[in-house]
Amino acid sequence: MSRSVKKSPVWTDQTTPGSRWAKRQAGKAVRRFNDDVQNGKWYRKLFCSWDICDYRFFKTRQQSILEWETSRWARDREKTRAEIINEWEKAYRRK
Repeated sequence: MSRSVKKSPVWTDQTTPGSRWAKRQAGKAVRRFNDDVQNGKWYRKLFCSWDICDYRFFKTRQQSILEWETSRWARDREKTRAEIINEWEKAYRRK
C-alpha cells in the first residue's frame, strides 16, 4: 500500500463531469483553430473561460473538526469524530 500523501490540504473540483467536459471542449477549440496564435495568452480568446470551473478548497484538519463541533446540522452531528477525520483525510490528505 502506498504511503504517499498530498503536500497541501487541497480538494479540487476535477471529479465532476461538467468541469472535465468544459476543459476538454476548450482544448479541442484551441487544437482545431486553423490560424496562427499570435502570443502565448491569445488562446484564451478561443473559448470562454467562464465556462471552465476550477475550484480549489483549502481546509485543515483542525478546521474540519471545529466545523463538526460547532455544526447545527443533524446530519453532521450524527457522525463521530473518527468519521469526520476519515472524511477529511479522504478528500484532502490521501492521493
